[in-house]
Amino acid sequence: MNTPRPKVRLSRALGIPLTPKCVQYFERRPYPPGEHGRKRRKDSDYSTRLKEKQRLRAQYDISETQLRAAFDRAKRSGGKTGEALIQDLESRLDATVLRAGFARTIYQARQFVTHQHVLVNGKRVDRPSYRLQPGDFVQVAEKSRAKEPFVVAASGAHAEPPAYLEVRLADLVCRYERTPGRDEVPVVCEEQLVVEYYSR
Repeated sequence: MNTPRPKVRLSRALGIPLTPKCVQYFERRPYPPGEHGRKRRKDSDYSTRLKEKQRLRAQYDISETQLRAAFDRAKRSGGKTGEALIQDLESRLDATVLRAGFARTIYQARQFVTHQHVLVNGKRVDRPSYRLQPGDFVQVAEKSRAKEPFVVAASGAHAEPPAYLEVRLADLVCRYERTPGRDEVPVVCEEQLVVEYYSR
């Protein structure tokens, strides 16, 4: 069996398994990759914040520019910046496709969107970064539903959908009901450290 090496190395470097496949490799070697991986190093405040920012980026599979733009929007929101940042990222179309259980990983969710398998309010959207508003409907296109990954998804093989999404898995349809609370988002991140990183 081939090891998904880049994802495994990144998972170990960041201290979180980024895909279900990475979990077994990560559990076997829960320390960073490389010859110095097992040595305990005292991280500086800067490197701790940098790592937290990289963890957040990796979990949404977004670029530095995209994360920075999301942070700037969160800062202008008037609420708690860290929570607003997570909520902004969670409203992305690819994140919603993942949370609804239509995809197994964020990478697969992004691919489904860019390959035009996903509709928002009945229209094809091929931008993973498209931001959803409460009340928006997301569904897999009729012609795509017979494809194996979607048959698997419709059987309920992936994660249990969160409460802020109303999902009819058998039909591969979901409604983005409301903005999620931070405790409803299964992202491993101390977002305050990310805020501190960008505020420095």
